[in-house]
Amino acid sequence: MTFHPKFITFDCHGTMINFDMAGGTRANYADVLSPEQMETFIVDFSAYRLDEVLGAWKPYADLVHNALERTCKRHGIAFDPAIAVDIYNRVPTWGPHADVPAGLARIADKIPLVALTNAMNDQIPHNIEKLGAPIAHVYTAESAQAYKPQMKAFEYMFDMLGCGPEDVLHVSSSFRYDLMTAHDLGIRNKVWVNRGHEPANPYYGYTEIKDISGLAAVVGL
Repeated sequence: MTFHPKFITFDCHGTMINFDMAGGTRANYADVLSPEQMETFIVDFSAYRLDEVLGAWKPYADLVHNALERTCKRHGIAFDPAIAVDIYNRVPTWGPHADVPAGLARIADKIPLVALTNAMNDQIPHNIEKLGAPIAHVYTAESAQAYKPQMKAFEYMFDMLGCGPEDVLHVSSSFRYDLMTAHDLGIRNKVWVNRGHEPANPYYGYTEIKDISGLAAVVGL
């Protein structure tokens, strides 16, 4: 694929930022869960977060709280709201994957870069400033009043950019949060960054790269 879009739109946490809910989970439950139980707990916590984003919009702190409480109930351990707060407060400290700054720098002065993120307005600037390249526009779930994978989040971005699905190249490491919805909305030009989060799913039509260093070649740079 060689496509020169008006905008390159990105998922942020997981794709550009090293999403580390697992790190906060391990730090707080190391004395409670065995290594085997920890891995299952982390998977379940992720699944409940996905379930929470599918409902009506709520602040991300509430989303983390609810998902963690449901995970604790499933595993039969006591839920401590302070742990949910600690995990939530770690989000702005996360930095980029190692490949991201140089990969973005090859493109940022030629095609505007856009972040479409499930973060809160007061969280995301701390992550964006660590990317090492200018992001022209940042749109959050808080502003859209909808989390991905809901279409409303993408539609808000299109409205703000004054463009349509045909004008963007959307980049994500997640099918469930991004690429399935992008497909359904008619975004034909998609890039899957294979960070090992999910298995390949060719039905959704994308160009695969192993990290952001491969993105410039996709757009002929």
